[in-house]
Amino acid sequence: MLTWQRAPQNAKKTYGSHDVLSSARKQLHFVKSDPTVKFMKTPLIDPFQRQIDYLRVSVTDRCDFRCVYCMSENMTFLPKKELLTLEELDRLCSTFVSMGVKKLRITGGEPLVRRDIMTFFQSIGRHLETGALQELTLTTNGSQLERFADQLYAAGVRRVNISLDTLDEAKFAEITRWGRLPQVKRGIDAALRAGLRVKLNAVALKGFNEDEMIPMTQWCAERDMDLTWIEVMPMGDLGNEDRLDQYWSLKDLRARLREHYTVIDLTERSGGPARYVRLEETGQKIGFITPLTHNFCESCNRVRLTCTGELYMCLGQEDMADLRTPLRANSNADLQLEQAIRDAIDRKPKGHDFDYSRQRPDGQMSRHMSHTGG
Repeated sequence: MLTWQRAPQNAKKTYGSHDVLSSARKQLHFVKSDPTVKFMKTPLIDPFQRQIDYLRVSVTDRCDFRCVYCMSENMTFLPKKELLTLEELDRLCSTFVSMGVKKLRITGGEPLVRRDIMTFFQSIGRHLETGALQELTLTTNGSQLERFADQLYAAGVRRVNISLDTLDEAKFAEITRWGRLPQVKRGIDAALRAGLRVKLNAVALKGFNEDEMIPMTQWCAERDMDLTWIEVMPMGDLGNEDRLDQYWSLKDLRARLREHYTVIDLTERSGGPARYVRLEETGQKIGFITPLTHNFCESCNRVRLTCTGELYMCLGQEDMADLRTPLRANSNADLQLEQAIRDAIDRKPKGHDFDYSRQRPDGQMSRHMSHTGG
């Protein structure tokens, strides 16, 4: 049975001369009945008229790797008592779904190292069955996919992003510190056998994987996998690592790609920050995530939830909202939690402050990427 509700009159807010309630929001909204999604509420619209329908959820800050651009080697992780329980994460995600979020991406740390994580995937998958949620996916380092790929597919996951910066075993061990490339490759094979669509995410690192751009492209093409390159972002104190030395502009990478392939620009978007091209010779998609040379803020439709219940409205800003307090204030009523979410979205900034142009990491975030969720 379908239920519906008009957007309440008191939901109307104005920022300058712009009415936050677009014509789309004034229409009736329908969703299928669900125990945790009873009716469609007014969609989440930020002050810049962007609809927020994509939530990235970090379920743990722990990881079995120590990638040099993500973590220091001797990380101090959060006490487990500070983490949201899987049940609390489910309730938070379900609340966001009831408020119009259509895509959930599960991240970490490494999400698949969290104990009993598959019970979370199996539970949240109910929103896919009702149609309230359009996609449930995850970003992983691939180390645990050999174990979990079939279960992920059974829970409704159809796409996974795997972080892999090199196909050289020695370089892989160097950049991940603790990782083993054969284990990740077995995980990729398991994901493909399970029917999951795989995309590799590679961080572009000057002097490290510049010479692997074409070999990695070919390796992905042989397995019908897409590939996205990401500029290194200034987040967290990494000890001895210098991001100015690591930074490799994707403008240069794109130019080199055109020397080997016929590159066709694509207008399609996947709901994330990547811009895509198609390689005529292989048919595969190559993505570029460029927070520094060309930011993607104008179309940002996402927010990030940490494993402690902090909601970051922007990856490149320190402002966050505490959702754990209203979540735990009343285990049954969601009104306080929903209001906290709306108040946070009302503070979403226009863009981030990442900047390497003056040869120092301006805009660097003090928190590590593993805390916010990659």
